[in-house]
Amino acid sequence: MKTHYLILIGFLIVSSCKQKETKIETNYYDLEETGVKSGGIKMIPIHGGKYKVWTKRVGNNPKIKLLLLHGGPAMTHEYFESFDSFLPKEGIEYYYYDQLGSYYSDQPTDISLWKVARFVEEVEEVRKALGLDSTNFFLLGSSWGGILAMEYALKYQANLKGLIISNMMASAPEYGKYAEDVLAKQMDPKVLAEVRALEAKKDFENPRYMELLMPNFYNQHLCRIPLESWPDPIYRAFKHANNAVYTLMQGPSEFGISGRLEKWDVKAELPKIKVPTLTIGATFDTMDPEHMKWMATQVQHGTFLLCPNGSHLSMWDDQEHYFPGLIQFIRSVDK
Repeated sequence: MKTHYLILIGFLIVSSCKQKETKIETNYYDLEETGVKSGGIKMIPIHGGKYKVWTKRVGNNPKIKLLLLHGGPAMTHEYFESFDSFLPKEGIEYYYYDQLGSYYSDQPTDISLWKVARFVEEVEEVRKALGLDSTNFFLLGSSWGGILAMEYALKYQANLKGLIISNMMASAPEYGKYAEDVLAKQMDPKVLAEVRALEAKKDFENPRYMELLMPNFYNQHLCRIPLESWPDPIYRAFKHANNAVYTLMQGPSEFGISGRLEKWDVKAELPKIKVPTLTIGATFDTMDPEHMKWMATQVQHGTFLLCPNGSHLSMWDDQEHYFPGLIQFIRSVDK
């Protein structure tokens, strides 16, 4: 009996160890990296391996993985850095990502690359490389990133769990009309006349052009924090912008679109988007908040969030509304 008892005790100890070994516990701060630790940074080959794009993972949550698409085109992930102050404590895993042409990724000079359809395929390559799927993949696009997010959803929404369109209308022509009919009329007529004169001469490199736009347009509709107090991540994003790509696609100014995106419009296609979708608008945005509200009624499962004190970068100038609304949406979809 004693021998049998010892054998039984041994078996139970071994079984207990095996159970402990197979129990999976998720630690938010465990990036599960192998080899040399890189702080979650991963360079992802795209376009047949010809180029690489930069990504950085923050956190670990198998159910919620948020990929951030920055604006521009060809700005950087840096202006998303305010997310560090809000998402980790909520246990939300998220990915910074510089699109091809942006500062931390490869910056080829082949102008045939700067097309919406190719960017969509790039996002799909990034998704696969990061292991994101319909059980966990949330996609947030801000400004130009919102265009990219809508286009991605229209082609690949089967891969999505949730979609967030931050501060971007579904029509470039309507954005241009809003800039002309509403935003321009809010400017001092003398300032507007000087801006128009510089634009007519295509004198966009003239320092006076930005001298006029910074206080009279950007500080009113891009980020309403006093210019002397603009957060460093915003300045870095501007400093690192690839102006060649930006100008080709967007045009030389945020004051309306005049590049390859000038005629972009997916209003009629919004009803095809089935995944839960949040649109975020702001009262002082470059984008019409009423249009953003309307977009939420056009997708099949839409929600609208208004940032009443915010502008285009409302993740900075209206954080008290932006982040609670974003987090609530993600949590509601996850449940």
